[in-house]
Amino acid sequence: MIRYTLRCERGHQFESWFQSSAAYETQERRHLIDCPACGSDKVERAIMAPRVIGKKGREPAQQPAPAAPVEPTANESTSLMMAQERELRSKLKELRDHIVKNADNVGERFPNEARKMHYGDIEHRPIYGEASPEEARALIDEGVEVSPLPTLPEDRN
Repeated sequence: MIRYTLRCERGHQFESWFQSSAAYETQERRHLIDCPACGSDKVERAIMAPRVIGKKGREPAQQPAPAAPVEPTANESTSLMMAQERELRSKLKELRDHIVKNADNVGERFPNEARKMHYGDIEHRPIYGEASPEEARALIDEGVEVSPLPTLPEDRN
């Protein structure tokens, strides 16, 4: 397993685990990686420092000192952002769990079922399922109210 720090086109930074660098590259090419903050699939690897293991893998080797000292306010800001990210992920997971528990999974039939409910052909009920980006756009263009189900990086790994 390999952990990458990733950054989306809007500058949001997050981490994700991949089976290998080839697995990351395949998922990136297929636009399967998206930002948990904004949903953008324009994601790239951020610059990372490698973790070097010392003799016999017991202790991390000495890391070189940073070129410039990091200001305490940056650390506090990073810590606050990490706490906010954890809270956001927790709330998104709670929302996702609530939807999965209280709605019917209609799978690939989602676009058709949503349309039938919108036009009054069948009774309204909470549903979720699968739709391609094109199908979702078409539903929105028709005035059908749909929202993506929150997906977190750990859901894909």
